[in-house]
Amino acid sequence: MALIRLLQPNPDGELVFREPASGNVPAYAILSHTWGEEEVIFQDMEIGADRNKTRSKAGWKKIQFCADQAAADGLQYFWIDTCCIDKRNAVELGAAINSMFRWYQNAARCYVYLSDVSKPEGADGERAWKEALRTSRWFTRGWTLQELIAPRVVDFFSVEGRRLGAKLSLTTEMHEITGIPENALRGDALSNFSIRERRSWAERRNTTVEEDEVYCLLGIFDVSMALIYGERRDQALRRLDEEIHKLYKGVDFKQYDVGLNLASLPEAAQFVAREEELLKMHELLHGHSNRSAVVLHGLGGIGKTQLAIQYIKRHKEKHTAIFWLNANDQDSLRLSFHGIAQQILKHHPQTRVLGEVDLEGDLDRVVSAVKVWLDLPDNTRWLMIYDNYDNPRTSNASDGSTVDIRRYLPESDQGSVIITTRSARVTQGRRLHVQKLTRLEEGLTILSNMSGREGVENDSDAKALVVKLDGLPLALSTAGAYLEHVTTSFAEYLRLYEASWLKLQRTSPRLTSYENRSLYTTWQVTFDRIQQHSAASAQLLKLWAYFDKQDVWFGLLRHACSADNEWIQKLTEDELSFNEAVRPLCEYGLVHPEPSLGQLSRSAGYGVHSCVHSWTISVLNREWDQELARLALTCVASEIPSTYVDKWWLLQQRLLQHVARHTHFIRNGTVGIKGVEWALHSLGNLYSDQGKLAEAEAMYSRALQG
Repeated sequence: MALIRLLQPNPDGELVFREPASGNVPAYAILSHTWGEEEVIFQDMEIGADRNKTRSKAGWKKIQFCADQAAADGLQYFWIDTCCIDKRNAVELGAAINSMFRWYQNAARCYVYLSDVSKPEGADGERAWKEALRTSRWFTRGWTLQELIAPRVVDFFSVEGRRLGAKLSLTTEMHEITGIPENALRGDALSNFSIRERRSWAERRNTTVEEDEVYCLLGIFDVSMALIYGERRDQALRRLDEEIHKLYKGVDFKQYDVGLNLASLPEAAQFVAREEELLKMHELLHGHSNRSAVVLHGLGGIGKTQLAIQYIKRHKEKHTAIFWLNANDQDSLRLSFHGIAQQILKHHPQTRVLGEVDLEGDLDRVVSAVKVWLDLPDNTRWLMIYDNYDNPRTSNASDGSTVDIRRYLPESDQGSVIITTRSARVTQGRRLHVQKLTRLEEGLTILSNMSGREGVENDSDAKALVVKLDGLPLALSTAGAYLEHVTTSFAEYLRLYEASWLKLQRTSPRLTSYENRSLYTTWQVTFDRIQQHSAASAQLLKLWAYFDKQDVWFGLLRHACSADNEWIQKLTEDELSFNEAVRPLCEYGLVHPEPSLGQLSRSAGYGVHSCVHSWTISVLNREWDQELARLALTCVASEIPSTYVDKWWLLQQRLLQHVARHTHFIRNGTVGIKGVEWALHSLGNLYSDQGKLAEAEAMYSRALQG
């Protein structure tokens, strides 16, 4: 970085230059402004210059403002681009432009002087300057982009020198005016943003010299290059692109550069930003000297594949090659490697390691050859995505259909890998649990985008539907696709969802972004896989249809131990047996722990997503199972404590949602009363103890009917 030349007031008030030694730069302020007529330049500040003439220039007002404000903030030194660079010296000018982003970044404070924004005194002053701020010339200039982003502390001032606010307090206004994301304005690392996105921030800005439209972006991309005024903008942009590629892809990137094959990627659905996950992925995958790998795991339909696609779109410029593989089974993986080999040879037909292999012959040899190419010493900036690795081979697995992904991973310690899977048991990278969308606005965005309907953010029925679908992207996309070409209202869709779930899903349009899957089939493959290895786990999920979706725990199910059923007996033997059955369901995301619900009373419980619960009711239990329903009722009634038990009220509170579900069954006549009168009486007792007297009376009456 070039040495910075600072201004400092002498004891007599004169401003003089100071050139601090490298590595010993004192705290300094820095000015951001737009150039006008009669700027004070380097020659005007040199020793021997006519100071009266210098101070008579219009630009002196900014310099005096900066000196006074720095002194008020306790800073002795400051820097201004008009007069602290000797622009007659081409070497100094080039070094300064290449260093300027860091000069702004390292400043203790940055003062933005807005010569076209006035802050009048009085009540109307606030409204006047805020309106003028939005149209200020400062936001249209190329060089001020880095001056907004780079410094940690930025204060805005009017032409009178009155403070308008800080970058952090005006972040919303800055975002609306410039289109720059708020987290970038708050100081997030610029490498978290794609090259295309960063370049877009300057699209509506201009510079006096056309090459400066490119040169003003050097700091935004953290690159340096020689300044060649007269080369024209297009040539400067080509050189900038070259430097960016070298930074991210390596100096010799061209010999390994392979264009992204969009046809190999699944079609992306209406994605809503998962900024936290994308930032974490970037942190784990970018800037490491050895192999970096991320495992995206979670419930089917939660958006793992979409997240991987979005990561590629945002950061594709940082990799020499990106390859997408279908890891569902070994045949699909081999075919994916065949496609990769063709892709490499298309861009590098002279590649020996692949050119000598018969691509239509032994696919295992093709896999080996591609891995050799990926393992070449200088080929370190590739990204491999193994999608749908849902049937991983474990150490004790004997099932021939399982996949050992280690056979298909490059062997050298380089490159980047993303694996998407439903299984939490995959350990070939840092695991990132992809969970449901938590913000109502995100669900409304998907629903609006897929249905083509506007104004959903103010529609109470749309909000109720999003709450019901509980942040599951596949369910939200399916609902939107159904509503796109019909006049059905959001409220009517919700009624159909609750009354005829399976029929509604079967008549919903298929989503191309989810290939051949639909909401009612997406969990079947997972269920079948679990059932092969643990009948107790599969039957536990079937039984869940007769409980509420939330808070099922061992203590609730242990009362079923007398049932004449082998898997129920195994499930309720002891808590270890229950844990053994529930663990596979958790590993595949069909069930999740709910520790917060169990802290008040006994052990923690487990829950299922509301859409998965609807699936267990309508698909796994397509026919009503009277035995399972009565078994669940027995469990709930047997767990209801009397008022003599410690913390009885809290345990009863915990059981209320399950009692409400069985009350619904009883009212609809789907559970026979005969033989379970005692259970209905217990439900009545719980309602009575909880002060729900009308519900208690109704339940006691049902019990008496028996």
